[in-house]
Amino acid sequence: MTWEPELEEIARRRALARQMGGEERVARHVAAGRMPVRERIDALLDDGSFREAGTIAGRVEYDDDGKLRGLTPSNFVTGRGTIDGRPIVIGADDFTVRGGAADGAVGNKMGWSERTARELRIPVVRLVDGTGGGGSVKTNAALRRSYVPFNPDWDVSVALLSQVPVVAAALGPVAGLGAARVAASHFSVMVRGASQLFVAGPPVVYRAFGREVDKEELGGSHIQAHASGAVDNEVESEAEAFEHVRRFLSYLPSSVWEAPPLVDPDDDPGRREEALLSIVPRDRRRPYDMREIIELVFDIDSFFEMGRHYGPALITGLARVDGIPLGVMANDPLFAAGAIDAAAAEKMTRFVDLCDTFHLPVVNLVDNPGFLVGIVAEEQGTIRKGVRALAAVYQATTPWCAIIIRKTFGVAGAGHTNHTRANTRYAWPSAEWGSLPIEGGVEAAYKRQLQAADDPDKLRAELEANLASLRDPILTAEVFGIEEIIDPRDTRPLLVEFARRAYEIIESSPRGPIARGMRP
Repeated sequence: MTWEPELEEIARRRALARQMGGEERVARHVAAGRMPVRERIDALLDDGSFREAGTIAGRVEYDDDGKLRGLTPSNFVTGRGTIDGRPIVIGADDFTVRGGAADGAVGNKMGWSERTARELRIPVVRLVDGTGGGGSVKTNAALRRSYVPFNPDWDVSVALLSQVPVVAAALGPVAGLGAARVAASHFSVMVRGASQLFVAGPPVVYRAFGREVDKEELGGSHIQAHASGAVDNEVESEAEAFEHVRRFLSYLPSSVWEAPPLVDPDDDPGRREEALLSIVPRDRRRPYDMREIIELVFDIDSFFEMGRHYGPALITGLARVDGIPLGVMANDPLFAAGAIDAAAAEKMTRFVDLCDTFHLPVVNLVDNPGFLVGIVAEEQGTIRKGVRALAAVYQATTPWCAIIIRKTFGVAGAGHTNHTRANTRYAWPSAEWGSLPIEGGVEAAYKRQLQAADDPDKLRAELEANLASLRDPILTAEVFGIEEIIDPRDTRPLLVEFARRAYEIIESSPRGPIARGMRP
């Protein structure tokens, strides 16, 4: 007596489940440039590491003799695996079975994946394609009734954001709950031209507004990664999306109860780049490439940018110094001179919360002329969103280092660090600061004199020239208004010193969820 017959039956059912939605639907899926669900999982995870759960879960049909006649597998594939040797939980929609809708699911495999990640304290990766377990009116037809909507296991999904890294890749048309699952993450990515994300798809939009739109027009990556910021990164292929997922996770601990992972450094900690001495122009109106500074001071090729196209006046990403992972925030003078608008403020809030949640020290490269001004900026609620960003800076407890590269003005500029903490701060000799830039400040402070002057332009130039000498950062350093003005070439060695001590503090401090959690 053996259990071979039962094992053979299980193997037969597994083979049926691997047929997914059937040959025709899988072929259509592949023809659209999208990988079948298990190929996606294998492409992301370490070779041979995937351990699937619920392999034979599906809707089954039996004949009159009680023998299996057919099996339609669940449209959600889940299990555990590893990325770079570190364990994760993965959950992936199979679009070939009912477009990933809830009526194609069997059991609560999605909930299992999220609860498992929480209990094991390991990251969860969502490969979302379709409604991501969302509703379909066919469910009502099958039940012969409707139901009050709820988001299954949403309490778990919310809790995860303050406990483990949550990553989402939108790999096809994603709507409803699927779109919410992408947005409720610490990092998200979508494939240009192949994936779209929206609250509801074109048929629903047509019935609501009588306007025909296609999926790309409604929710392509040009909208969600550039205009709305609902998705962080935009890539050209699924393979590139998986590379972004792997890179993002490589900087983060498996949970908030751990310190971020170190890597063996392969860059000289004492490297001093001569280019830093002249990278900032003496002409204050001329921009420069802040990303070049990032490449010169952090470990070579270690910078991973997040949200490049949304709120572009603020650069955010992860990098390493001497193998130690850090969060990097920098103003980009190529966009609105680095002024913070509503989008950049939202981006800052989310990024600072991410770093604080996962104990990543923050390095802020500052060239901030203040909040963006003007009618559009006011209509977008820049001040309200900006104040929330400043609150995130002041709520953060992770080690913080500010390098003032050039401008630091106004309320926004004052948020370059929490001034009540003894944070590390340096300034380059190109730095200047104040409540207002001199040009705008002269216009406001001397308005009556300028209006009464015979030659307003001449008076304005004289006033600006007289005040310009007060910009010299040495005058501030004389009264200890700035801790130290440094040679720009010393930036990397000083960051190495900061990062090493910051990591020692993080390792020796109690770790766990922070009170406010991480917001999507």
